[in-house]
Amino acid sequence: MKMSGGPASVNIKIILLIIAIGIGGGTLFFTSDLVEKLQGKERQIVQLYAKGLEYVANTSDVNADITFLFENIIRPIDFPLILTDENNNINLKSKSDIRNVRFDSTLSEEKLTTFFRNKLQEMDKANNPINVTYVSGKDTIILTRIHYGNSGLINQLKYYPYLQILIVGLFIIIGYIGFSQIKKSEQSNIWVGMAKETAHQFGTPISSLMGWIEILKLHYSDPDKVLDTAEEIENDVEKLNKITTRFSKIGSKPELKNGNITELLQNVVEYYQRRIPQTGKKVSIELLGESKIEVKLHAELFEWVIENLIKNALDSISHDNGKITLSVKKIKHKIEIEVADNGKGVDAKRRKDIFRPGYSTKRRGWGLGLSLSKRIIEEYHKGKIFVKSSVLNEGTIFKIILNA
Repeated sequence: MKMSGGPASVNIKIILLIIAIGIGGGTLFFTSDLVEKLQGKERQIVQLYAKGLEYVANTSDVNADITFLFENIIRPIDFPLILTDENNNINLKSKSDIRNVRFDSTLSEEKLTTFFRNKLQEMDKANNPINVTYVSGKDTIILTRIHYGNSGLINQLKYYPYLQILIVGLFIIIGYIGFSQIKKSEQSNIWVGMAKETAHQFGTPISSLMGWIEILKLHYSDPDKVLDTAEEIENDVEKLNKITTRFSKIGSKPELKNGNITELLQNVVEYYQRRIPQTGKKVSIELLGESKIEVKLHAELFEWVIENLIKNALDSISHDNGKITLSVKKIKHKIEIEVADNGKGVDAKRRKDIFRPGYSTKRRGWGLGLSLSKRIIEEYHKGKIFVKSSVLNEGTIFKIILNA
């Protein structure tokens, strides 16, 4: 079991970065294209204005239709526009030559001239001016030059992609910080869970050893009692050795071998049947099902799963008529194992959490036991483990499904 961030966390960061670049680049491209199209539309309006002025200048037959054209097409222009002569001189007294440009009319003529010179440079940098010409024989005379800037909408759209990139950047930063905090929290839960699970795993054999030592003290002069107790002590020491081996197996790929799963379950049941009386609880354990079912498994790790389920069942039983039932059966190409108890049950809202590392509803157990069990069953044995049913104050049934 890896305790540090691995390739998965790196991949998530890379994916977040690619998404951010994709969103930013796509927004920038789309907005730039839209701005170019809007600028083209505005240039068409200015060219129409210029053509209208040229028509007036080159035609002697001018009527009210021209005035109507200017009033209805030119007046709606919402972008800055300034008319100058061919040398870019501005007639400051003509209101019709300056449109949509905000300026302080109380300024002196010199300051206004400087202001508009700068404004013209700014406009010409954004858009090339359009000349209004008059044809006199073979000569073409520039009557007016139309300088125009971008509308407020275009200016907003120009800055929009950068705002979008900034928002995406903030999203990535917040996401990264959130992801880091979640990872730290998970690591903390794993360490806390590991400590709880270690104590949980060693608790039963150590308690048994203490009980056997007391029996030895009471019956040290009875050879038969001493021999029986020594055998049980040997079993518990072997149990401690198994627990150490199990923890060493987590993180490496175990080799699965054919084995009799019913026999394995029977061994676990018998181990707990001999030790439950020492816990002070009145709980019966029984195994139901076929006597011989062969399956590929890792015996030590699979025993660990069953022990975790039995321990959690024992922890959930607080009354004097406790009962834990294990059943195993083969259905076509599947092997189904159920561990049922008549304990306090699991709240429906918490059923998904019990397999989460570090989750616990009691002082001991359910720290990493069920999380490790899920990994052993699903990743190592390619099976499934889940809560089949649970009713508060009535009991819980865990179900394991393996491939036969």
